[in-house]
Amino acid sequence: MTTIRPPAVAGLFYPADKTELHRMISYYLDMAQPHVKTIPKAIIAPHAGYIYSGQVAANAYKCLQKAHADIHRVILLGPSHYYPLQGLASLSVDYLETPLGQIAVDHDALKRVENLPQVQIIDVAHQKEHSLEVQLPFLQMLLDDFTVVPLVVGQATPVEVAEVLNAYWGDDATLYVISSDLSHYYDYLTAQNMDQSTSAAIEALQPENVGDDSACGRMPIRGLLAFADEHHLHATTVTMCNSGDTAGDKQRVVGYGAYHFS
Repeated sequence: MTTIRPPAVAGLFYPADKTELHRMISYYLDMAQPHVKTIPKAIIAPHAGYIYSGQVAANAYKCLQKAHADIHRVILLGPSHYYPLQGLASLSVDYLETPLGQIAVDHDALKRVENLPQVQIIDVAHQKEHSLEVQLPFLQMLLDDFTVVPLVVGQATPVEVAEVLNAYWGDDATLYVISSDLSHYYDYLTAQNMDQSTSAAIEALQPENVGDDSACGRMPIRGLLAFADEHHLHATTVTMCNSGDTAGDKQRVVGYGAYHFS
């Protein structure tokens, strides 16, 4: 029997109506400017509601328009917001669903890491989680035919996350996507300074300098930085802002950044 993980935050973080969602993402992509001539191997993109961080996410994903027929697998990691998790959680369902349709979960690829001690199959860790889900419509809009390897990340070391990422290294048709916002609930200027420091750590591939208050997805980011350093990838900040720029309130903001690794 086919099993499906239905959308948990459609109508909350992004439109539940297919036409409206398509129109919104198309608008963001039209407004985005491509920042690279080559297709990155990995991307960091934010996962807040689209009215807050959708344009930053579009800036991260714009480059995939040239690679729509070349990328066939997306390794998607994001933090666990709701489920207390040690290590990383895969899931057992066959498809992930959004208003734009269904995406096949690549279970053959997941088997490469499910025997690692830090990876478990925990469906409940995925049920309410938005960090992975909000990335899917962008990928559906930009890629022709792809599967996804979805992993929710809890308490995990950079080495543990990098070991998972390394299981998929060497395939030109594979893209890594890390889902993360930056600082949370500081005032505008404090958030700007913190996020600039985090961006500097990302560009320098220094996981030890991504602090506990730097990003909700600090665990997968730290792992990506260790992985990127091992494979001599170069990190570039595409764009950065916060909810004070997009929603107006500058007293208690959330930071957003888009980054490419190539």
